Amino acid sequence: MRRSHKTIISCALTGSVHTPSMSPGLPVTADEMIEQGLAAVSAGAAILHVHARDPVDGRPASDPEVYRPFVTALARDTDAVINITTGGAMTMTVEQRLEAALVFEPEVASLNMGSINFNFAGAAEREREWRYDWEKPYVLGSADSIFVNTFAQIETSLLRLGKERGTRFEFECYDVGHLYNLAHVVNKGLAEPPFFIQAVFGILGGIGPDVDNLTHMVSIADKLFGDDYYLSAFGAGRHQMTFATASALLGGNVRVGLEDSLYLTQGRLAESNAEQVAKVARLLDELGHDIATPDDARQMLELKGSDSIKV
Repeated sequence: MRRSHKTIISCALTGSVHTPSMSPGLPVTADEMIEQGLAAVSAGAAILHVHARDPVDGRPASDPEVYRPFVTALARDTDAVINITTGGAMTMTVEQRLEAALVFEPEVASLNMGSINFNFAGAAEREREWRYDWEKPYVLGSADSIFVNTFAQIETSLLRLGKERGTRFEFECYDVGHLYNLAHVVNKGLAEPPFFIQAVFGILGGIGPDVDNLTHMVSIADKLFGDDYYLSAFGAGRHQMTFATASALLGGNVRVGLEDSLYLTQGRLAESNAEQVAKVARLLDELGHDIATPDDARQMLELKGSDSIKV
């Protein structure tokens, strides 16, 4: 693993698996995405990982025109690295999942490295008021769905975004096998170092939220990639700050954001993404780590530059 004296904070502003009614702090509209993105960067985030939602009913959206207002504003008004999802939602086709990234050609795009059961139906077990009628069936339906990421889909993304457009990837690895999947496409010449590996813990269907699993993932990644990768890691839900701290202690980078956890502390909802960024920045400072600026992240990950995004 490559280590740096600077730690990259990524912020996942909003996602396709958490529903708006679960937290009033979760951004849905373009204006909310802009406001929270600006605040997250001010709090220390170098990378902004973005999904989009339909501003009318909050559904996960793939239309680049839904992305355009906030991607344009965040690229114009911050120096943050924009990281556009290619994961989208389990209900989207591959073409829909790639659509926005192909239009905007960001510096970074997320790429899920294998198919998994991605079960978040437990979020519907507690009584709550649902803002939209689609939300509860969507959440419950995850128990009977597979998040499909085939090798053909992965290779298509690497070719169309990476080889043709120069976008680099946040390789999202939800289990140890996903590291081997990454090694497979690397051996085929479809990805070049340095690799930005985002290890994900605590999703039901993926590797469990035990810190021992993080050290195991690092051990396997070291065997497969040596010094050709940077580690980042996050834990879903209540495990968020535990894994941020553990990743930093191992010399890795961190990801927080309301896509991954709606809470700041046990029982207290975060009011915004910036609250979580500020908290992890304080933790890193206490550990003696310097926070990477967006330009630091660009240099570390060998990105193509902020002027390359098509907005």
